[in-house]
Parts: sequence; C-alpha cells; structure tokens
Amino acid sequence: MRTRIKICGITSAEDAGEAARAGCDAIGLVFYDRSPRAVDMEQALAVARAVPPFVTRVGLFMDAEAERVRQVMARVPLEVLQFHGGEPPDYCESFGRTYLKAVPMAGSDTPEAFMARYAGAQGFLLDSHAAGQAGGTGQTFDWGRWPTGSPQSLVLAGGLHPDNVAEAVRQTRPWAVDVSSGVESSPGVKDPRRMIRFISEVRRVDREQTPTDA
Repeated sequence: MRTRIKICGITSAEDAGEAARAGCDAIGLVFYDRSPRAVDMEQALAVARAVPPFVTRVGLFMDAEAERVRQVMARVPLEVLQFHGGEPPDYCESFGRTYLKAVPMAGSDTPEAFMARYAGAQGFLLDSHAAGQAGGTGQTFDWGRWPTGSPQSLVLAGGLHPDNVAEAVRQTRPWAVDVSSGVESSPGVKDPRRMIRFISEVRRVDREQTPTDA
C-alpha cells in the first residue's frame, strides 16, 4: 500500500507548487485565525489555484461558525473539510462535503470511543493535541495507542518530520501522514528540501513493505 501524504499549513502559491512537485497527495489550508499558518481568503485562493490536478485541497477549521465555513467553501475550491475542534457530528455533516475529524490523542477518551461518535467521517486524523486545543505543537503521541480495525481511513499527525516519519509509518501503517511544522524553515514557510526528504522517507518505507516475488 502507498501511504498518502498531506502537507498542511500551506500559506503561499510558491509553497503549494513545491509541495506538489515533491510528490504530496494533498495540501492543507488553515482557516483558524490564531494559527501562525492561518490564511486569509486571498491567500487561500492563490494557493488553491496553484495546486495542480489530482492534488487534494483540504480546508482546516477549528470551532468555526458554520457561516464562516460556508463563506470559505463558496470562494475556495476545497475537496475535503477537516474539523480540528469540538465540533459535534451533526455540525460536521451539515456542509454536505467529505470531512476528516481530528482525534485529540492527549484527551481522556480512547480513540475508538471518540471515533465511534463520528460515523459520517470519511477518515480520522490522529494528532497529539488535547481536547479543546489546536494541533501544530510539533509533539508526537504514543504510537502504541494507534487503533486497529477502523472501517475509516486513519491519518497520522503530530510531531512528524523527516527523521522520525519512517519509524512512525512502520509502527502504525496509516492510510496517510500529515506534516506541517516538521517541513518548515519558519512557521508557515515550507522548506522544499525538507518536504522532498520527508516524502522520500515515506516512500522508502512503502517500498520496504511491498511484497516481492520469490
């Protein structure tokens, strides 16, 4: 299986182009004003237009007013929504769009109990933050808590970077990995060399896991 790769916190058309050329499958746009990687509408449009075909555009929101989400959807071509706060299932499903729900791995619930409440999610992003907190901390969580047997796709996030992503993929075998600060030169500014190295490390592990003919 090929592990999909999302590079989140893209803030410029240049970085979007570099991420796509490096081989990512998706880019993330952050619509959370308190994040150092937040984009305004004009930035988001520039990034979205720079994304080539077959690279998915994901919009990240955290406890946003529903009208705010609709305003962004009306102007920015997003294929997937990602909800990173305490949004209830009916809110997440009200936009009629494919969505991911972030699972706070520092929270008190087990990931399985948390995910069971969001049957309509296409997938879950397991991150190292606690409930009510934003991600992007650059911290990992205990990968030994990775759930198995989920019918939805699982995305590994939280503290990933080129030096640890290979081991993270070996331990969890996620559908996808999500990286932000781990491939940056400064908050919100991606480093092309780190993106290339990160993606190369994921692909290396994928090759290791691919059966070969005897």
